[in-house]
Amino acid sequence: MPLQLDHTIVPAHDKVKSAEFIARMFGLKYEGPWGHFAPVKVNDILTLDFDDSDNPRSNHYAFLASDEEFDGILQRIKDERVVFGSGPRSRTDGEINHLHQGRGFYFECENGHVWEVITHTYITD
Repeated sequence: MPLQLDHTIVPAHDKVKSAEFIARMFGLKYEGPWGHFAPVKVNDILTLDFDDSDNPRSNHYAFLASDEEFDGILQRIKDERVVFGSGPRSRTDGEINHLHQGRGFYFECENGHVWEVITHTYITD
């Protein structure tokens, strides 16, 4: 079996509020706490474990999405009036990019984390 990321801890000012927000934006379910985490199951092998932190430091989380998933996430972002943008240094321009034969955009959550959604990876064999 190839090495796979199983879970990662996402520091948050309010773990439940943050888990609910990301689950909503990505069209996922937040089903309540597990231990002291607020987990959001992304897929069969990855869970985001939100955890309270007095001073969460900004992290970058990038997700590869199908065109259909991308469209759904972008629509939910727009519906909730979340600021988004086309690049890591242009996260507020309200545009998407068309890099690497795909589409992409970035948005931030209240914890300062940068969330990226792309339809084509830029790392190739």
